[in-house]
Amino acid sequence: MTKAALIACTGIMSVALAACSPDGGGEREQATRRLNESGESVLVVYNAGSLARPLRAALDSFATREKVVVEQESAGSLESARKLTELGKIPDVIALADYEVFPQLLMPDFATWYVSFAQNRMVVAYTDRSRHANEITPANWWQVLPRPGTETGYSDPSLDPAGYRTLLVFQLAERHYRQSGLARRLERSVPARNVRPKSADLIALLQTGELDYAWEYESVARAAGLRFVRLPHEIDLGSPEHSAFYALASVRVPGKTPRDTVTFRGEPIVYAFSIPTGAPHPEVAQRFASYLLSEGKAVLRLNHLPALERPVVVGKGAPAGIAQLGWR
Repeated sequence: MTKAALIACTGIMSVALAACSPDGGGEREQATRRLNESGESVLVVYNAGSLARPLRAALDSFATREKVVVEQESAGSLESARKLTELGKIPDVIALADYEVFPQLLMPDFATWYVSFAQNRMVVAYTDRSRHANEITPANWWQVLPRPGTETGYSDPSLDPAGYRTLLVFQLAERHYRQSGLARRLERSVPARNVRPKSADLIALLQTGELDYAWEYESVARAAGLRFVRLPHEIDLGSPEHSAFYALASVRVPGKTPRDTVTFRGEPIVYAFSIPTGAPHPEVAQRFASYLLSEGKAVLRLNHLPALERPVVVGKGAPAGIAQLGWR
């Protein structure tokens, strides 16, 4: 479930092995201590699965310039947040696919501010060999996906915003097309075996033919070179002008405790990041945050993630350099 690590320095095999371990664990902590003792900078980043590729590119550029060793862990945004709230693991930067996860789960105990920095929209991704690939369109997708024998997948709503956003799209589609019961039919057409921890996990299943269709972010589909159906803007969660209609849909995501159980309403997709309270390497984290909000925007866009021209800082306590780059 973890995708670790972008290693910006060579010749340190023990660090590479620690960064690639399944859970990061003690080996990575020992490697970090060794790096600290040797005087090299470290940056630990937790990020949403859909951010893995564009953020890795930005981290690579930053690490090369700053001579920093980066440890990157990718997971569903809710799973990433629970690494802090349930496991007590604190990264230097946490970047999530839904800004709402910060006020819902992380503030004020684990973060006091966040920056909205990118946007996205939902699409239906597929390949040339997907069933009905030659006939699916933005007008009939909701009739094609529930057909018998068609394999569709989405990510786990309890772990990944792409999962609960898929359910929001189903609700909005029922209203938009005026088809009573459509949301239920679409949800039932996805068997449990096709629900994966994060949306990025579905790409390989599409490419190997195990899935015909997958609910994805447009940036992920583009980066993977997949075909995709563009949904009407009224339901794709990508258009601010339709915010009022999006808000008619809601999904309750259960957690392990009542405090961890949250309800997400439909709204335009916005990504956000923060430097958590108690980040082990705050100075390096601040330099990367400033980079991501300036030169890094071009890197994100080159990797198909639409960076916001005007990032927005929300909350209190953001470092001055970051606050100056965001518009409140």
